[in-house]
Amino acid sequence: MNVYKEQVETLQNLLVSRATGNDEDDADYVRLRQVVLSERRFESQVPSFVRTCRSLPQFWQFVKGKYATYAERRDFIWGEFRPFLEQIESDQDSPADSLVSGAVKRMNSAYAQAIWSKALDRRASDPEGAITVARTLLESVCKQILDECNVAHDDNPDMNKLYRLTAEELRIAPSQHTEQVFKQILGGCTAVVEGLAALRNRLGDAHGKGKVGIRPAARHAELAVNLSGALAIYLLATHEARKDVPT
Repeated sequence: MNVYKEQVETLQNLLVSRATGNDEDDADYVRLRQVVLSERRFESQVPSFVRTCRSLPQFWQFVKGKYATYAERRDFIWGEFRPFLEQIESDQDSPADSLVSGAVKRMNSAYAQAIWSKALDRRASDPEGAITVARTLLESVCKQILDECNVAHDDNPDMNKLYRLTAEELRIAPSQHTEQVFKQILGGCTAVVEGLAALRNRLGDAHGKGKVGIRPAARHAELAVNLSGALAIYLLATHEARKDVPT
């Protein structure tokens, strides 16, 4: 199940429980509310009382003043969350997600598949983790291609060096082409890798941060994951194509 959808459902259940007389932890509400509001794609679908009630006591004052019975409160909360959850379900998988999932599956690597799954799930709920995993996916793809081509590489290489080695083996390094448009596009691929490596170092969760740290938004994680996935597809497709070329 999509992690973001799971968090939304957990918030809905917590609110139903509180609205029907049960005690709930305000810290849980505050945490879940922050997660739900962090995904800008669904901002317009978030129930208005979630946006305005910053704590569980505020929600309790709101809901008990609006409806007198437990049944009315349950129906109200479910009704408010229904279009929100339906929108998440319809938007859960993009065509690009499916394409990358298929390409990664063909790698026959449980590790790579687990990495991609984590990247998809963490885009909304854990942007820092998603950015780190996006870079890890590219590292895994490059290493597998180099291993299959019997090209030696360090176990823990610099990502930029690892990509350059892979690109040269696949003959997609900018220096290996004379046509300007290809040099430009392939140079852009190199820039994406360098950018993802820098983004991971700056905004990912792989390194500790000082007292004042920059926190990425879900949109930053979405960009990193999408770029990583697109480049992974291209590398794997190029590798497959070169396998079929007689030597």
